[in-house]
Amino acid sequence: MTYEEALNYLASLGKFGIKPGLGRVSSALNLCGNPERQLRFIHIAGTNGKGSTTAMVAAILRSAGLKTARFTS
Repeated sequence: MTYEEALNYLASLGKFGIKPGLGRVSSALNLCGNPERQLRFIHIAGTNGKGSTTAMVAAILRSAGLKTARFTS
């Protein structure tokens, strides 16, 4: 999908109303060739312990010879 095709697709979408669900995201990713399938990641969520859990998982993966990156917000 080219940039122009993406703009045309976005312009063709309705501007009003809410449609819950992941169907539209799945369709958009499919049009882009499903780039998310090339990614390998672990998503850590919750109220407490995310930082220490992330550090521990990263250390385990690095000790197994894998490259890691962490992003927290």
